[in-house]
Amino acid sequence: MNIHHIRNATLVVDYAGKKFLVDPFLAEKGTLPPFPNSARQDQNNPLVSLPISIEEVTAGVDAVIVTHTHLDHWDDAAKDALPKDIKLFTQNEEDKIEIEGAGFTNIEVLQEDTVFEGIQLIKTKGEHGRGEILKMAGHVCGVVFKHEDEKTLYVAGDTVWYEEVQKTIDAHHPEIIVVNAGDNQFLEGGSLVMNEDDVYEVHKAAPKAKIISVHMEAVNHWALSREKLKNFAQEKGMSSNLMVPNDGEAYSF
Repeated sequence: MNIHHIRNATLVVDYAGKKFLVDPFLAEKGTLPPFPNSARQDQNNPLVSLPISIEEVTAGVDAVIVTHTHLDHWDDAAKDALPKDIKLFTQNEEDKIEIEGAGFTNIEVLQEDTVFEGIQLIKTKGEHGRGEILKMAGHVCGVVFKHEDEKTLYVAGDTVWYEEVQKTIDAHHPEIIVVNAGDNQFLEGGSLVMNEDDVYEVHKAAPKAKIISVHMEAVNHWALSREKLKNFAQEKGMSSNLMVPNDGEAYSF
């Protein structure tokens, strides 16, 4: 497999001969307002440009996976760039209806036993924060990729560490795990995605897995920098297992 980190949570995953685009957030730098009630209100989103053109991001894509429809995972630029008949997977019927409203016609709701072109796509649970903030954050999912010719990949999505992430790791033994670990926050309510301690919990749960940390430094409400996470990984002795890519970096496994 090849995992190409684009920006924020956007990935291009080549897996078992198929190309998946995950959580496309394709707006030009600075063209969207900042998330409210959070840091950096003087900076428009996205904070950084795409590392490659939209045409390069979307070229040859066989299927799109939208883990949830928050603006930094599914935006108007993505809706405009993608063909309306492209195969697209959503987490639930509500998101399917929303995306159909944008003109897309080939949408399937992920299940725990979805199969696409011989590849298992297993929907996993996630919690976009803890406590009261969950009411506002809404539903999210992750996905496990499985194929006999590939290592097992777990894209956790916008979730903090909690028991369902542990259960997913225990059930599927992923060798590659992608976590969204920018510790994004509003001024109150705590972490919406993983912070450094959450990433360490993932490492402890899957000590042999390679962990790729994305969703960093791309939108205004981030709280954990790449540099800080790398330093933390050194302190915890997990640097050899943790990758913190810059936008545009890719890994093959």
